[in-house]
Amino acid sequence: MRTFTILTLPLLFGAPALRSQSLPLAYRGFVLAAPYGEFTARARLLAEPQTTPLVCNTSRRTAQLMECGAPIRDPADSARFYLAAYVLEGQVAFLSFGDSGSAPLVERLQRDLEGHFGRPHASRAGMWEWRSGREVVRLTWRGRGPARWVYVALWDEPLMNRIARYVPRRRH
Repeated sequence: MRTFTILTLPLLFGAPALRSQSLPLAYRGFVLAAPYGEFTARARLLAEPQTTPLVCNTSRRTAQLMECGAPIRDPADSARFYLAAYVLEGQVAFLSFGDSGSAPLVERLQRDLEGHFGRPHASRAGMWEWRSGREVVRLTWRGRGPARWVYVALWDEPLMNRIARYVPRRRH
């Protein structure tokens, strides 16, 4: 059985945390490659009772792939965001944390992520990216006027690559 260190926001985004290369990436207590049960327990704990509860939909093609989502609130800093995840073969393959705000939100997330992961390995307008082995963290933001839509996404490439075995190939 795999064991995971659950990192919470203050630990992950306070002073730069040392992270062993053998530990899966984590954000706000959610861990890549975590079992489905651990993921849903954490998501239900953080889901706001007055909003939509955690919903997981099974793929029409296979029960091995689920898409889950819920609006949640992190008790560490009261941040609200929309959590989305792909669960493949019982493990979390992809996590996304969506938020909206203004330019200071983007700047705060940039400082926090840079403080934890260092300088981004790749960047361009509206995107910063960090890699740890075959795991990826990507901060993306888009805006119109003063509004910003911000996403922090984490994914495990080997797990995500296994989705292809459940998607039929198109005939040309």
